[in-house]
Amino acid sequence: MKLQTNISLKPFNTFGMDAKAKFFARFETVQELQELLQMPELQQEPKLILGGGSNLLLTKDYEGVVLQNGIKGIVKQREDEDFVYLQAGGGEVWHDFVLHTLRLNLGGIENLSLIPGTVGAAPLQNIGAYGVELKDVFEELEAVHIETGEVRLFDTSACRFGYRESVFKNDLKGQFIVTHVTFKLHKHHKPNTSYGAISSTLEEMQVQQPSIQDISAAVCHIRQSKLPDPKQIGNAGSFFKNPEIQLTQYQALQKQYPAMPSYPVSDTTVKVPAGWLIEQCGWKGKVIGNYGVHKNQALVLVNYGGARGADIQQLAFDVIQSVEDKFGIRLHPEVNII
Repeated sequence: MKLQTNISLKPFNTFGMDAKAKFFARFETVQELQELLQMPELQQEPKLILGGGSNLLLTKDYEGVVLQNGIKGIVKQREDEDFVYLQAGGGEVWHDFVLHTLRLNLGGIENLSLIPGTVGAAPLQNIGAYGVELKDVFEELEAVHIETGEVRLFDTSACRFGYRESVFKNDLKGQFIVTHVTFKLHKHHKPNTSYGAISSTLEEMQVQQPSIQDISAAVCHIRQSKLPDPKQIGNAGSFFKNPEIQLTQYQALQKQYPAMPSYPVSDTTVKVPAGWLIEQCGWKGKVIGNYGVHKNQALVLVNYGGARGADIQQLAFDVIQSVEDKFGIRLHPEVNII
């Protein structure tokens, strides 16, 4: 544990923004984190918690302390006839944790393969993909209260999970640092192939009775074919949430746009793919200098090299406005804009 000053955050965010942090430190244990929080020089400083930096857009230097979660370790807490409960450190790379569960033949998160980021960041926005959300396998998490240094446990109810939401993005935003997460994973898991892209990919792979390992392989193939690698092109994955709208609004829009896709959420609401809306507004593949919208996936805003965070932020605002003008639907970013 070492407190550094005036550190570039470029290596620590997948957009590759070269913002600087007034203070920077990496912690690898709960005790190290508690000691950092007790340092007099950091008491009154704003605090930004970093995992993999894959859900973050830095638009300026950070005039505070950036704390990088480096807590590692995966431990089996207990098991019963149907489930194994694994606890993972918040600094574990998410996909590495997924691969670990596959090696143990434990099901539940194979559909979440290759999502960038860390275990500690995953519950904050209830990560999800291909018909599965983190809350489906969540048991509990441990978090340190920034102001007091106390360790608190949060179960599913306390986390108040929603679509890409949790209590940590709302009422408790900026108050806790997630140090450990416990998952309830299936010993006898039935693979979820409800999303069409998975089914068609498995057909291409000539897999008729898929294992959880097959599902993961299919998801990785889909993601790699659609999404740019942040190591090659700066991005934070899907920049926008898929909006949920009233069924009556969707039915009215469908008369004007018969090809508009949707997925049922309830008897009265549907989810519309944000990527489709953005593409219909002509943004897909658009390049503006050294940044733009990715050619294969309109949900992804990209930094081709040297773009400023403010440029990407303005692009996001322009996309949001054009979709609202055309469809009357307001998009909301998934990415945390600082």
